[in-house]
Amino acid sequence: QVRLVESGGGFVQAGGSLRLSCAASGSIVSPNTMSWYRQAPGKQRELVAGFTSTGTTRYIDSVKGRFTISADNAENTVYLQMNSLKPEDTAVYYCHVGGFYSGGYYFAGDYWGQGTQVTISS
Repeated sequence: QVRLVESGGGFVQAGGSLRLSCAASGSIVSPNTMSWYRQAPGKQRELVAGFTSTGTTRYIDSVKGRFTISADNAENTVYLQMNSLKPEDTAVYYCHVGGFYSGGYYFAGDYWGQGTQVTISS
C-alpha cells in the first residue's frame, strides 16, 4: 500500500508564503515521479510542479519564479515552497506519485494524497 500525507496548507494574504509537504510511506522505496497538482472550484485539476522520472523539474507558467519544488529523497518527501501568493492560487493542492520502485520491481499507478486547502485573500 502507498500512503501520501500532505500538510502545510492554510489561509494567507496575497503576497504571502506557504510551504506544502507531502510524505510518502508504505511500499514506496523510490517514487518514479512526484508532483503537486491543484484544483480550484469549478476547474479541472492541473499540474503545478513536479519532478520527472529523470529528476528534472517542471512548472506551469503561472507559478514560475514564485513556486519551488524540492525533495528529501531519503524521507520520500516532496515540498512545494509557494511565495508571492495570489488569489488565483487558491485551490486544493494534491500530492501525486506516478509509479514507484520497491524490492527491485516497478509498480505503475497513480497515487494521490487527500489534498490540502490553500486560500489566498486579496
